[in-house]
Amino acid sequence: MMNEPELMSETLDEEVRRETYEVLAGWEGTRLDKFLSEVTELTRSAAVRLTEEGAVFLEVLQGGVWKPLSAGKNTKLPKNCRVTVTYPEPEDSEALPENIPLDIIYEDEDVLVINKPAGMVVHPAPGNYTGTLVNALLHHCGDSLSGVGGVRRPGIVHRIDKDTSGLLVVAKHDAAHNILSAQLKTHTVSRVYYAICLGNIKEDCGTVDLPIGRNPNDRKKMAVFPKGSVSEGKTGTAAIREAVTHYTVLKRFSVGHKWGQSFTLVKCELETGRTHQIRVHMAAQGHPLLGDSVYGGDSTRFEKYHPTLIHGQCLHAGELKFIHPRTGREVQFTCPLPSDFEALVAVLGKEADYA
Repeated sequence: MMNEPELMSETLDEEVRRETYEVLAGWEGTRLDKFLSEVTELTRSAAVRLTEEGAVFLEVLQGGVWKPLSAGKNTKLPKNCRVTVTYPEPEDSEALPENIPLDIIYEDEDVLVINKPAGMVVHPAPGNYTGTLVNALLHHCGDSLSGVGGVRRPGIVHRIDKDTSGLLVVAKHDAAHNILSAQLKTHTVSRVYYAICLGNIKEDCGTVDLPIGRNPNDRKKMAVFPKGSVSEGKTGTAAIREAVTHYTVLKRFSVGHKWGQSFTLVKCELETGRTHQIRVHMAAQGHPLLGDSVYGGDSTRFEKYHPTLIHGQCLHAGELKFIHPRTGREVQFTCPLPSDFEALVAVLGKEADYA
């Protein structure tokens, strides 16, 4: 049986990101580039490039001492070894304006509130340099966007995942950006989401209070950690941050007579805002979001029978409340569930034993 590689250490600072993995039993003979593509965020081609650039360091344990080994494109992992990857400093590439329609809920001289459709990436990143919300904002706003987030993220105060739909606020200048960012840090921005989870959530309401950090066995995922393990990642370990989600059950659907499954429509309010927070927290309770291929909510019999209704995790940011950076008054915005989400709820209700 192949054991999961162990992330021994991670260094994160403004200039260098370095990760070291102990290669455990079962990985011997695996090509180095394949290993790195499995345990890090790198593709195989990126792993080869970094190896050829000398950014991948391979060591083998001999007589209780770690000794370096040459690492090349076709290197296969020996027994008792460890791999260190030094990531290059990210290079910002300036996003370009694109004439992409925006669903603008509100706009003034300081902020915009956007209803982002599912399937749209918020800002350019590897694999998604065009067609993003930032490209659309640059076309709509021109130079009237804050520069705090850099040239790849102008105006972006907070994000929602590609396949998540709904509300987010955009800052038109740096002062507004800084005020909104401060509100996010002090948890005074209210964000409410609607989600469909697998299984029957028995409690009518509850709170998930578990820290979230990078999954040590899969760098593309997040994971929950025990209470008390919060760390800012400045001592050679990955950051683990406090995360709190409050949920309320809105409706339960049992389709056991047809698919042998149950589903629950929930309302989730974020007290904090961590990467994949709702997806990770609900999965940790045994109720991943329907359609979530990362955290175990996909490949259900229901989804296979209704493939046109589900395109990624069923999650919608439906309510947003914050203090306006100019007026100091609380403003609140809502947007309804998108049509495909509404259709999914209707089908679940129609096919359920009870609703």
